[in-house]
Amino acid sequence: MGEITVSAQDMDHLLSDPASAYGAPYQQAYAQLAVSHRGRPVTEIVPLLRAAADAALLGFTGADLLEQAQAISSGTPYELRVRVTG
Repeated sequence: MGEITVSAQDMDHLLSDPASAYGAPYQQAYAQLAVSHRGRPVTEIVPLLRAAADAALLGFTGADLLEQAQAISSGTPYELRVRVTG
């Protein structure tokens, strides 16, 4: 399970929000990779997750991205604990 802290004003960087003009929510990129890269090597997925995290301006650690890539590769659920700050 991963953990990330996001400010309330930047939640649209993490989660898709139809009311937001922000165009690169991480949730959307992760979901797309989960479909397109299931069964692919973890080493192929990690750089794609890093690019998505960078585009969404989110500070996932390398270990978090590795766990997420393993979940995508194996098709298992990934749980992310989100701490929202004021």
